[in-house]
This record gives sequence, structure tokens and C-alpha cells, in this order.
Amino acid sequence: MKFLTSAIALLAAAISAVQAVSVTGPRLLAVLNDLADKEAYSSFLGDLEGRGFSLTYETAKSSSVSLFRLGERAYDHVIFFPTKAKGLGPNLTPQLLVQFLNSKGNILVALSSKNAAPSSIVSLLSELDISLPADRTGLVVDHFNYDTSAAGDLHDVLLLPVPATHDSVRSLFDTAASASGEHLLAFPRTTGHILGNSPLLAPIVSAPRTAYSYNPKEQADAISGGADGDLFAAGTQLKLVSGLQARNLARFALLGSAELLSNTWFDAKVQLPGTDAKAVATYNREFSRLLTGWTFQETGVLRVNWIEHHLNEMGASNESNPEIYRVKNDVTYTVSLSEHSWDKWTPFVVPTGDELQLEFSMLSPFHRLNLQAAPAQSTDDATVYTSSFTLPDQHGIFNFLLDYKRPFLTFLEEKITVSVRHMAHDEWPRSYTISGAWPWITGIGATVTGWLAFCVLWMYSKPPGQVTASKKTQ
Repeated sequence: MKFLTSAIALLAAAISAVQAVSVTGPRLLAVLNDLADKEAYSSFLGDLEGRGFSLTYETAKSSSVSLFRLGERAYDHVIFFPTKAKGLGPNLTPQLLVQFLNSKGNILVALSSKNAAPSSIVSLLSELDISLPADRTGLVVDHFNYDTSAAGDLHDVLLLPVPATHDSVRSLFDTAASASGEHLLAFPRTTGHILGNSPLLAPIVSAPRTAYSYNPKEQADAISGGADGDLFAAGTQLKLVSGLQARNLARFALLGSAELLSNTWFDAKVQLPGTDAKAVATYNREFSRLLTGWTFQETGVLRVNWIEHHLNEMGASNESNPEIYRVKNDVTYTVSLSEHSWDKWTPFVVPTGDELQLEFSMLSPFHRLNLQAAPAQSTDDATVYTSSFTLPDQHGIFNFLLDYKRPFLTFLEEKITVSVRHMAHDEWPRSYTISGAWPWITGIGATVTGWLAFCVLWMYSKPPGQVTASKKTQ
């Protein structure tokens, strides 16, 4: 009995461990400059293993590393740490990395200003509309928001408050941590980058207004703005952390400071400039958890459980999801949504100030309606949203379209096609039921009555008699 109880407990623990990982899968490849470097990131990597990921460690030049096996992904996620190599080898070319994203794999790239980014990573970033400085290091400094306890006068350890959250936009950060202002993110020796115009890109952490990027080899010119005015970027134009969600829902994140993930900076004490500033612990460990949780699809993943549309009329059948409707029918549309949050599916709640909308469209929308939550139909792991409306007086092929695309949430695009027919000959309303038609009906009745009366009078009226004179014969 004890053995059976222990076996059940182990099985439950195994199931919970499986449930705790990403919805994409637990296989994670960590690409390092040297296998010994994993000791410098042991806390970060240990947190990933504790969340249920199965880690594999390889070097950039390893001949055994391969992202695909027998035409399928060999890994679900990849982390690239800084490397001294100029390239990543024949098994990690830009084409293979793009193919990995196209196969719904997730990638996290961590850079460092100490090492130039490999050419494969630079090419991949160009494909994603992300630009690095020409020297591929792009050290970011700030003489107003730096760690005073860090050695040197370069001021290359940036200290930033947890970015503010907005009610109408989903954020990676905890609202309480952002509101308190007591937490600081430390970005040591970070590489800055700038984003293009791709709508799939989303900045996660931007540099302060007083920060700028420069080449350490030309420090004097860079601090003064450069003799040739060739400053790469400055201020909030510089991004320190950015994310991209592809149209196939694969995710990519670029972290400018790999040192942020190291053991040294996970629990370090930092201090902003100022006589009354006090040393505080960094928010780096929690930030790394939030960043990897989003990148590896542990959070921000939406799921459509079911969709139903049906007639909403008295006496009508309650058939679900019919393929054809009639013009001016009253219809109800309902959808059930869930959100994956770390280790379980939870009800998806639309952020305050945002709207989940339904379009009923042909070539263009005839209706665009806000879907409202229906608490009576919701469950512990799903929220039900619904809306009722009247179909337009137009027959044709229409679509129920749910199109919800927001940063840091998987895209929802669900389309159901239905036909809308015109009224049958016995479905038109009769004229005597329309109050505005009575003057016309009265006129028709008067005309018919007058005509019949004329006919009766014509047929039954006798013409006047004629007197004929007779000739008398003599």
C-alpha cells in the first residue's frame, strides 16, 4: 500500500512538472562560448530547470549541435549567450535560425558589449528588422542613471526603475513592483539596438533619455557627440530589451546585457547617484523569470476553447453553428477564451480600457461589436464572451471574425463563414400588418368598389323606350 501511495505521488509530481513547462514544450538548448561558462549563469539556468525545462548545453562551434532532426525540431527553445566566435558554425546559420522560428521554435539572444555579436545573429536581427551598431557591440552609458558602487568611471552599469504598466496594455512586469518604485533593474555593459517599423516588434525596456551608445575605442569623440556626428542612437530610441512575436506565434527576445542573467547581478546591491540614495537589491532575477516566461510561452498564451453562434429568436430552433441564416435574423455569438499562466490555464480577462471585438463582415464590416463577458457561462479556467445583434438586410457570404492582436499576447484570429439568404416568398410581412399601408389599401378598395358599382349600374340600367309612328292605310 505504501508503495502504491508513493507511486501515485511520484506520478502526480511528474504530471505537475509536465504541466509547469511551456505550452510549446520543455526542450531547451543553451548555446555557450564554453561549457564552463554555465557556472556563471547557474542560478538563472537552475531557475529554468526548476520550472520543468530540460536543458542541453552546447558550444557555438560544436559539430553535434543541430536544431532539426529528421525534418522536425530537435528543441523547442534556444538561448544564445555571448560568444567570442565571429560565426556560429554551419549548424546555426541565419537560414536555419529563421527556419527554426518558422517551425514555431522560440529564441532568446543575450548580447554583451564585451564581445561583438556573431555574424549569424546580426543577419538574423536584420531579418527581424532590428539594427545593431556597426561595431556590433554598442555599449550604452548614462551619466545620470548608473550604479555608483560599480568600479570605473565609464558609468556602463545602467540602473532603471521597473517600467510603468498601463491598464489598457498587457505588460511583462508586475504592476505592484512598477508602482512601488523601490525596485531597480541593473543592466551592466549592455548593448543597445534600435527597432524598425515591423508591427510584430515590441520594446520591453528602453534606455533613459540621458543614455547614449558609443564605441569604447573612440570614447572621447563619442562623449562629445562624435567629430563626424555618427552617433548610433541616444535616449529612448535605444532599446535594451525587445520582443517579437511572429505571425505563426513563435517568439523571439533580444536582451542587450547577458551579465544581467549572471549570478553576480542576480542578487547584487546597487545604488543610484545621490547623497540620500540607499543600496537596494536588483530586480534582475524576477525580470529574467518574466522575460523567459514570455519568450518560452509560459505566459501570455491565449487559447480558444470553443465558438458558438445561433439564432436568438422566439420559436426558432437552437441549432448551434448553422451554415445559413436569413436577413434580419437575431443572432448570438459566443466564444470561450483561456490564458496560460505559468503552470495552468486561467480565465482570460480583457485589460481595462481595451475591448475584445467581433466583426460581421463581407468585403467590409457590417457590424463591429464589443464582446461582453458572461459570468454565468464562465468557468474556473475560461471566460465566456458574447454579443447579440441583428443581421443586415443584405444577402451574401459573411464572416464572423474575431481578430485580437495585442503586444505580449498570442494573436487571436478566428473566422467562421456563413451564408445569409434573402427572405422566401412566404416570409415577407403582409401589407395589412403595416400601419402605413392603410391609406393605399383604402384607395385600392375605393377604386375597386367604384368600378364594381359602375359595372352593376351599366349592366342593369334599362335604356329609355322609343315611340314609332305607324302609317294609316286608306
